Amino acid sequence: MWWSRGAILSAAAMLAACGFTPVYGPGGAASGLSGQILADAPEDAAGYAYVRQVEDRLGLPTTPLYRLAAEIVLDEDGFGITPARDTTRFQITGTVVYSLSDIASGAPLTSGTLSSFTSYSAPVVRPGAGSVAGNSVTVRAARQDAVERLMTILANQTAARLLATAPDWRP
Repeated sequence: MWWSRGAILSAAAMLAACGFTPVYGPGGAASGLSGQILADAPEDAAGYAYVRQVEDRLGLPTTPLYRLAAEIVLDEDGFGITPARDTTRFQITGTVVYSLSDIASGAPLTSGTLSSFTSYSAPVVRPGAGSVAGNSVTVRAARQDAVERLMTILANQTAARLLATAPDWRP
């Protein structure tokens, strides 16, 4: 369906009438926020991936005014089970409990809990099957990739939540 210029302008006018303002636009909630949030140093590979993605979304801290602390919990379950009782698919659930505080005063500004999941395959290799898929190196790489994807999802959720709630905690 093609949108007419009038329909687009009408939609923009309705959004403006309901109080919608672009988050990065002039006077927007995130205007000037880039580079002001310092994430705590990561403790493991998942934490490193999370912090890297948060910094990618919110900017590298240049003049940090806010401190982001995040606790990451990962839980892994097997759910693709063959008739031979081999697990061929795993699901990783990740939860991030975050809190944002003012660096100068230490006062808490906002906090929340976010969660999501992703999965990866771990094919079973039987001796003599003629397949090289599913060896420990490929399974480890698949798991690492799944954790990276999950941290990207959680970092996106964190950034979106911080940007959406910025008018509530920014002066």
